[in-house]
Amino acid sequence: MGTGGGEGDKSAALPLEALLALGLDQRTAENALVNSKVTANLAAVIAEAGISGCDKTVGNLLYTVATKYPTNALVHRPVLIDYIVSTKIKNPAQLDAALSFLTNTGPDSLDTGKFEEACGVGVVVSIEEIKSTVNEVLKHNMEAILEQRYHINVGNLCGQVRKMHPWGDAKATKDEIDKKLAEILGPKTDADNVKPVKKKKEKAAKVEVHTEIFYSDGNIWRAHNSKEILEKHLKATGGKVMTRFPPEPNGYLHIGHAKAMFIDFGLAKERNGHCYLRFDDTNPEAEKKEYIDHIQEIVHWMGWEPYKVTYTSDYFQALYEHAVELIRKGLAYVDHQTAEEIKEYREKKMNSPWRDRPIEESLKLFEDMRRGLIAEGAATLRMKQDMQNDNKNMSDLIAYRIKVSNATELCFACLFPDKYTTHTLMTIQFTPHPHAGDKWCIYPSYDYAHCMVDSLENITHSLCTLEFDIRRPSYYWLLVALGLYQPYVWEYSRLNISNTVMSKRKLNRLVTEKWVDGWDDPRLLTLAGLRRRGVSSTAINSFIRGIGITRSDNSLIRVDRLEYHIREELNKTASRAMVVLNPLKVVITNLEDEKVIDLDGKMWPDAPADDASSYYKVPFSRIVYIEKTDFRLKDSKDYYGLAPGKSALLRYAFPIKCTEVVYGDNPDEIIEIRAEYDPSKTTKPKGVLHWVAQPAPGVEPLKVEVRLFDKLFLSENPAELEDWLGDLNPNSKEVIKGAYAVPSLATAVLGDKFQFERLGYFAVDTDSTPENIVFNRTVTLRDSYGKAGPK
Repeated sequence: MGTGGGEGDKSAALPLEALLALGLDQRTAENALVNSKVTANLAAVIAEAGISGCDKTVGNLLYTVATKYPTNALVHRPVLIDYIVSTKIKNPAQLDAALSFLTNTGPDSLDTGKFEEACGVGVVVSIEEIKSTVNEVLKHNMEAILEQRYHINVGNLCGQVRKMHPWGDAKATKDEIDKKLAEILGPKTDADNVKPVKKKKEKAAKVEVHTEIFYSDGNIWRAHNSKEILEKHLKATGGKVMTRFPPEPNGYLHIGHAKAMFIDFGLAKERNGHCYLRFDDTNPEAEKKEYIDHIQEIVHWMGWEPYKVTYTSDYFQALYEHAVELIRKGLAYVDHQTAEEIKEYREKKMNSPWRDRPIEESLKLFEDMRRGLIAEGAATLRMKQDMQNDNKNMSDLIAYRIKVSNATELCFACLFPDKYTTHTLMTIQFTPHPHAGDKWCIYPSYDYAHCMVDSLENITHSLCTLEFDIRRPSYYWLLVALGLYQPYVWEYSRLNISNTVMSKRKLNRLVTEKWVDGWDDPRLLTLAGLRRRGVSSTAINSFIRGIGITRSDNSLIRVDRLEYHIREELNKTASRAMVVLNPLKVVITNLEDEKVIDLDGKMWPDAPADDASSYYKVPFSRIVYIEKTDFRLKDSKDYYGLAPGKSALLRYAFPIKCTEVVYGDNPDEIIEIRAEYDPSKTTKPKGVLHWVAQPAPGVEPLKVEVRLFDKLFLSENPAELEDWLGDLNPNSKEVIKGAYAVPSLATAVLGDKFQFERLGYFAVDTDSTPENIVFNRTVTLRDSYGKAGPK
């Protein structure tokens, strides 16, 4: 985004001498004059500063203002210039902080207290403090200093001091470091004067990082199908790429799943292949038909069409038969250890006492598990892998467990005479499955079922996030053990976004404990929440495409980046309208009581003059409402709103001038202001205000409900906090029930999106009715991410 402009007519009269008088060097001054935009900005800055000359330090800071000042905060530039000329801001570090603060503030009112705190106004760092900190930094880096001597990176040392004293004198810091280095190292030697040879970056060896992983026993885990298996697979697929999107139906999908969809469906589409939507429904306790229906609907909304919709439970019989085969091969056994005992034995790399029980005994017990004759927790089926492997995902993972719900009477003493002596009947219930019904009371684990269903569906590319990287050995171990086709496995980094949580467990707590208003709360980054907020699937996919696909799993994407893509789309697709959130009554005293003037408001910035469909009607009458924040009793140079005796332009209408202020019973309460309008429009005020008027004399404007949303969490990464619920933003939602809107919004329905001028982008909410129209703010107008463009 460019710097402030619009003052090009002043540049022609700006001589070289005027720039040299600022302390700029000859070359900088001459280069500035070549660039008309920079020259115009410099002329404006000099005029606002009211100076004809200054010292070099002030001049360089003013030059930076002219070249780097953000356009969205031009109203505050005179304030910043005053701080520089009065030397309250006196170094580049302070100026950089000031520019950053003003960029985020934009045209809003400037809080001088926060501004001064942000850029260190009044902070004095003494030479003694600099010397003390320099000593600390050098002491901390002494080993590197003695090793590298004068080749040490002095800039890095200065940066460490600057972290402790961001407003300290940079030159004094550098001088003190140079002085201390000379005291420590003494005179430079010949070796010190030799310029170090820069090491050439070694080209990374070309490694198939996604096809093989080495583990502690030296094995390489990767797909290695026999010719016969591969030929059978290719016959089934016709050589097409086959992927799958395998969500567990235990909650609503979030934006991380949007990335998974983009990769799973996107790869298949790009290669003219197919992608399954497969429900990983192996945990009946957490799964609901509601979640299944939601997932199917949201996948379609995101723009993806599955090749087939399948369920892991479709393969329960085949999975069971393969489990029996594993037992027969001596590669699985029924175990009776508790969860705590399993954990302890894994940590100690010890085999279970039941690991080497006879195959026939495991077969009988597994059949008893299937028939519901064993209680939940009394037995599991475990794969006989490698308890001594350093990778815990090879420590005899559980293949099957029992889930409780349908009534059955059992006697443990009859089933396990070596463990129980008292014969007592117990009533056990086994959990029904939302898709498979009550046929099964044993359910496969993710580690057992996932790889096998990938194989049974002839998936060519099994794509998953990096936390599953260490599960690849068990994935291939099981397929090798059963002689099944092995898909190609590739992991990518998961999506981490700031100021939210992405864990389904945490999201479920937020919903079930009523911290938010359901899975589709617009503050959540669930796909249902984003859609309700007014975000489109195309904006989400654009965001996913923009961040790319990598294996770097430590990056936290700022939510601003998502908002950039949302804003970019809405700027092109959302029609304009005017809404006043907190109305202040304005009486136009020189307009007749009964008169209503119908004006045209632009639905689009570039609306053609001859296209009536690009305009909406805006009534202008004697009673007008503006935002309370657009009126002040005390005017100032950087304020463009309305004040006593001051004029402002009503958007699409006329300039008005405040002539009187009417107070309520409380002397601090303003109940209305009175103003005169300029029908000839000869007045040219700088400030432009949005407004809403009575559509007819004595008729209240259209009243709407507006919901304003902010970040749900205060911290960028709340998931890292122990008390993450304590980090919830108490101001993440504000409901305004008495907002006034232009009449054209009376017909707004679900799916409609608007830019409310000067306020942001808004969408009609699902709670909206013809009697009470509700708008959600999708995103504000301000764009901090877009200043530097997408990265």
